[in-house]
Amino acid sequence: MPEVHLWSGLRALAGGREVVEVEGRTVGELLDALVAAYPALKEPIEAGVSVAVDGRVIASALNEPVRPDSEIYLMQRLRGG
Repeated sequence: MPEVHLWSGLRALAGGREVVEVEGRTVGELLDALVAAYPALKEPIEAGVSVAVDGRVIASALNEPVRPDSEIYLMQRLRGG
């Protein structure tokens, strides 16, 4: 099952956990599973997060495949202009 690493601002919304495990075969499925397991994460995820899968930042491809042994990091999306 993939491990998802949460940035410090999300940890309080996931019971203080830094790393959580959820089922999913794609980035989109993982994000849906995170919200199902930790409903408090819904708002920040819907507001937009950056996702890194095995060291590669995924811009917005929710259909990007994820392996059971993938290392996933949720990061705060940087905005600016």
